Amino acid sequence: MSAATDTGAGTPPTAPLTVAITTLDRPEALDRCLRSLAAGDVLPAEVVIVDQSPARTAEPVAAAAGDLPSVRYEADDGRGLGRGQNRAFGLAANDHVAVLDDDCVAAGSWVAVAERLLARGGHELIGGRVLPLPDERPGVVPVSSRTSEIPREFAGRVPPWDLGSGNNFAVHRSWLERVGGCDERLGPGSPGRGGVDMDLFYRLLRAGARGRYEPELLVHHEQKPREGRRSRRGAYGFGMAAACVLWLREGGDRGAATVLGRWLVLRMRLLATALVRRRWSAVYDELLVLDGTARGVVHGLRVAGRQA
Repeated sequence: MSAATDTGAGTPPTAPLTVAITTLDRPEALDRCLRSLAAGDVLPAEVVIVDQSPARTAEPVAAAAGDLPSVRYEADDGRGLGRGQNRAFGLAANDHVAVLDDDCVAAGSWVAVAERLLARGGHELIGGRVLPLPDERPGVVPVSSRTSEIPREFAGRVPPWDLGSGNNFAVHRSWLERVGGCDERLGPGSPGRGGVDMDLFYRLLRAGARGRYEPELLVHHEQKPREGRRSRRGAYGFGMAAACVLWLREGGDRGAATVLGRWLVLRMRLLATALVRRRWSAVYDELLVLDGTARGVVHGLRVAGRQA
């Protein structure tokens, strides 16, 4: 069992864990993210930053992160969150890997919780709580929140969105290698537009990994202007549906139809609730998700096979 290493008086201990961050033209947010890691109760042994910015805007930020034990910077001329995360996973020096989005702020205990849960055994995939980062700017709204305070266990072909989201999870790198990492056809920056995290969670659980939603694994996510949040609604449905069709089409996974059905039930329930409460903005948001879902089914049927 791995454990945090004491690095001396006045310096937080270090955990044998790699933090993987993919970034694109958000140097200020990345700097805030790295500062939150440096202020933690336990420091990660390594941070791997994959920068897909054409101007390499993350490079000076990475170079200035001297309060962290090791920061590895990698420039990437490609595009897509899945591609960036696969690059980071391949560069990781530790088997325990935690993934954090550049526009998130890690809680002080984040590294310690991720390492403790992965090291003690019993789980190979950990999802966590996501709360909105306090923000006094007018017109911004929370996005991608996971607010439940109740731990849950997961195994097999279950709806992956209940486990967490791609901006806050931890996993054994050996299991990532077992399933071939992220499907680069999915996710922001790819033709699949979204769903790369849900696809990865589902394939890990399907392969036998034991999952846990752990509210102690906490990050705060930057709030966005309402227009920015709305612009992603269709992509969520698109990616989720495309992933389900790919599971069925390429792996003959009949559980994929069940997951897609549960996704549609969830969205229809949210739509009905918004209609009853006359929350017209929420109604429009859910219609965007459903429209994206329909388009994602078509995309999943048409997309080329995954490259080896």
